Amino acid sequence: MRLEDLNWMDVEEYLKQEDRLILILGASEQHGFLSLLTDVRIPLALADAASQVSGVLVAPPLNFGCSPYFLAYPGTFSLRVSTLIAAVEDLTRSAYTAGFRRVLVLNGHGGNSPARSQLMEIAGSGLPGMQMRWYDWWLSHSVEEVALKHGLKPSHANWLEAFPFTIVTELPAAPKVPPNVPGIMDPHTARQVYGDGSFGGPYQASEEVMHELFAATLQDILQLLKFE
Repeated sequence: MRLEDLNWMDVEEYLKQEDRLILILGASEQHGFLSLLTDVRIPLALADAASQVSGVLVAPPLNFGCSPYFLAYPGTFSLRVSTLIAAVEDLTRSAYTAGFRRVLVLNGHGGNSPARSQLMEIAGSGLPGMQMRWYDWWLSHSVEEVALKHGLKPSHANWLEAFPFTIVTELPAAPKVPPNVPGIMDPHTARQVYGDGSFGGPYQASEEVMHELFAATLQDILQLLKFE
């Protein structure tokens, strides 16, 4: 159940029975041969699946995150850290004012991590009764277990993120040798180092592996939504 499919009166009725909300943080950035909005499409798909099971409302995703290192790739749009932090805090306070008290932040992009620290600060001071949880799906033990089981190494823009709904063109058949990363890089150096944008490894895994990966992370989210 998405917020976009409701009117304000529907939400008011929802809040009479339920105070949970899924808030999605994403990014618009290069993902090699995958969609520029991969970091939005994956958490949104997971949120929709979790909503179908739990009935928890899904807020519209924040489509932009902090991606300054990829700005030399056309299609990447990056927020400053201060902008992201302010936006996430404002969204959280808006949800609180409306009556939401249990919020799961479903994050799809590693560059958004500074917002987590900000939420930890405001949760303990300015929002009485608010419970918040944060889930970086690609860093979960569930993903690690699936990767180890199949002998795959998860990384940016490789098989890990190549779901049917993120693939927008034909993927290379041969794995990519991971590049030698010198450390902190400016955007132009990052493009030279990463080339097509993938961090290396196979570009795609089998349909069975991706289904297993999605199912495992979905179970994580359903567990987090219990707010035990």
